[in-house]
Amino acid sequence: MGEYIVEAKNLCKYFKVGKNQTLKAVDGVNIQMKKGETLGLVGESGCGKTTCGRTLVKLYEATSGTVLFERKDVSKLRGKELLAFRKDAQIIFQDPYASLDPRMTIGEIITEGMNVHFHMSEKEKEEKVNELLHKVGLNAEYANRFAHELSGGQRQRVGIARALAVEPKFIVCDEPISALDVSIQAQIVNLLMKLQREMGLTYLFISHDLSMVKHISDRVGVMYLGYMVELASNYALYDNPVHPYTQALISAIPEVEPDEEERKKRVHLEGEVPSPINPPAGCRFKSRCKYAKEICGQEMPELEEIEPGHYVACHMCGKESW
Repeated sequence: MGEYIVEAKNLCKYFKVGKNQTLKAVDGVNIQMKKGETLGLVGESGCGKTTCGRTLVKLYEATSGTVLFERKDVSKLRGKELLAFRKDAQIIFQDPYASLDPRMTIGEIITEGMNVHFHMSEKEKEEKVNELLHKVGLNAEYANRFAHELSGGQRQRVGIARALAVEPKFIVCDEPISALDVSIQAQIVNLLMKLQREMGLTYLFISHDLSMVKHISDRVGVMYLGYMVELASNYALYDNPVHPYTQALISAIPEVEPDEEERKKRVHLEGEVPSPINPPAGCRFKSRCKYAKEICGQEMPELEEIEPGHYVACHMCGKESW
């Protein structure tokens, strides 16, 4: 892994709600991803994970902040440069059925992007489709089928093949396993890891499944109410979670052995999640944090490096009061 391929600097994405209200879905997120790595992104529903991913690939226009792809400002891309970015940055959607056109065959779905970005004969496209289907674990005969004829796992494999069809460098995996049976989830994650090794892909892997995120990710970021509260390497985050919110998430991961599950100390959070339409001043987690002090209601904590590669946004981190 070498230079950064994706960088987000103070990224914000707001949505207008009603006449005079603004929903702050992503608010001041900083991300740096190296070529060939997988960054896991976790957090409760509504914390801004999906919005962050969609803004990185320009499905949403950023309200403020900067997204750099291979050192180029994505917001300033036009014409051929924007078309090249669309090719290089792809997304795998959460719902493998809603994201596939029911009136198109699987072959047509996969070749749609190829028609835009490549000049290929019909025979070349057919060969490419067969190659992609084989790569994601499907037979060539699936090219003539429709999405409703496939199972959930098969549809998601088609979604992966569609993303790969334009030979991308960066893929946002937006909860690609949440709509699938547990028995299929591991197959899809292992497929993504295999493709990454073979093609040198960079992933942003968004998921609620903390065990699966641990399995696939090199580094993991934890979001809470539109803000990144902790970012660290895979092992550092799971072995030594520092932010109180991260500790609660990690403690909720079920253990395989019943005895270990009984011995494990769960961290229970109390209080309600504040509204992203009118987030509180200071730390957004303070209403649910047992360590909160006066400063937590006055100043927003910055993401600071407490150990090499381990960043935490917390005023009380490392204080004796803990």
